Amino acid sequence: MKQFIKSMVMTTAASGMLLASSAMAADQSIAVVNFQEVMGKIPQTAALMQSLEAEFKDEKAVITQLEKDIKYYQEKKKRDGALMSAKEKEELDKKLATLFQDYQVKGKALQEKAGQRQNEETNKIIALVRQAVDNIAAKNKYDLVLSQQAVVFAKPDLSITDKVVEQVSKLK
Repeated sequence: MKQFIKSMVMTTAASGMLLASSAMAADQSIAVVNFQEVMGKIPQTAALMQSLEAEFKDEKAVITQLEKDIKYYQEKKKRDGALMSAKEKEELDKKLATLFQDYQVKGKALQEKAGQRQNEETNKIIALVRQAVDNIAAKNKYDLVLSQQAVVFAKPDLSITDKVVEQVSKLK
């Protein structure tokens, strides 16, 4: 009997806490923002891609030329292989191996360098987006701003995505 009364008291207390927490949650102001959409719409992202393209243009040209050279020598080997001497075939194979190794090394280096630069610049843009979200949240007195990707459902009127895009677009 004592156990039953104890469990009833605990259940009543837990129910009271749940009701109180749901009442407090009703007073909270919540917003949702779609970061992927923001990143896709702001002009800073397009400018970032253009600047990275320009920054690595020369290195990409070198790699493209290596690809063309490799393709040329592979076709030459295929086309003229039957007419070549063993020494010429060996020299061509060595040349192809050297070109391919150079292509792999330079390609990997470019990929790593470009990825690192893109991450650096993207982090700067993300900081601007977070600053805009913080400003909008403070201005509209939101208690909680959630990422759209973390939410299963939200009413469209809870979204501040367009406001964030508008504010970040004004920043440089």
